[in-house]
Amino acid sequence: MQFVPSSAPWQRYIALGDSFTEGLNDPDPSRPGEFRGWADLLAGHLAAAGEDDVEYANLAIRGRLLRQVVEEQVPVALDAQPDLVSLVAGGNDLMRPGADPDELAATLEATVVRFREAGADVLLATGVDTRNTPILRRARGRIAVLNTHVWSIAARTGAAVLDQWSAGWIQDFRLWDTDRIHLTSEGHRRMALAAATALGVPVGDDDWRTPLPPGPPRALRAALAEEAAWVRGYVGPWIGRRLRGRSSGDGRAPKRPVPLALPRG
Repeated sequence: MQFVPSSAPWQRYIALGDSFTEGLNDPDPSRPGEFRGWADLLAGHLAAAGEDDVEYANLAIRGRLLRQVVEEQVPVALDAQPDLVSLVAGGNDLMRPGADPDELAATLEATVVRFREAGADVLLATGVDTRNTPILRRARGRIAVLNTHVWSIAARTGAAVLDQWSAGWIQDFRLWDTDRIHLTSEGHRRMALAAATALGVPVGDDDWRTPLPPGPPRALRAALAEEAAWVRGYVGPWIGRRLRGRSSGDGRAPKRPVPLALPRG
């Protein structure tokens, strides 16, 4: 289904979600210690493509579950009266035992309907295929079910979809940071271009589809050492936070809570 925007060119874009949309792990060159990410870059593409000012806010906070995004971020976004929102959430839910993708989809669709009734276009995203990632591949079936719902929701509501599942380039481990959950700066750059393309925004650059040049094969010993380091450095702490009922986003505020105009061109 071809996305048909209802209010483009957009003048107020608000991004909602978790760490993916917050921009981990893409260091912001203009703000030391902060992250940029695909949504910030997408906002830049919107500003460059239009003739009018584009205002942009990013309400995403790492670790947020879909319910928290709906309760904390959606009311703020609706009050700001955006004409475009990106809503990418549910990935943290799917990593938890017993997660129900059907329930997540119902919540997601109800939220999309709220934005559509308010006059905003909506960008959704499918989840990444985790077939090549140990431990995370256990959630692959749930991710696939929610992805199917995402496409159905988009068809019913007229939302756009950023398709991560079928993106071949995203399976290259070099585009993922050492935590294997967040993209590198190059990964975020490509994701922003893919998002702009999904929205029909002309960016004049199609290289995001091109796989990286082949790299040297990894030695088995090095690969095993990386696996052990990943478990110690990321899986263990993640399990520890779950057992303590904590989140990586506890106490954090949105990095860009108010829509501000971006420079054009």
